[in-house]
Amino acid sequence: MLRFVIIALVVIFAWVVILKLTRDIRAARIDWKGWAFIVGFVALAFYLSHVTGIGSGF
Repeated sequence: MLRFVIIALVVIFAWVVILKLTRDIRAARIDWKGWAFIVGFVALAFYLSHVTGIGSGF
């Protein structure tokens, strides 16, 4: 029972943190095109590393 209470508290805490972050992000002026380029570049690098096998330590 104690395990369920701890898990519930962690979930509630995570939910509050996520809500606070989304409010802060919406209020800020963020260059989303720049972030999308960075995320796309990293995703492409992982994809090409997986497909070609070059440079992968996996």
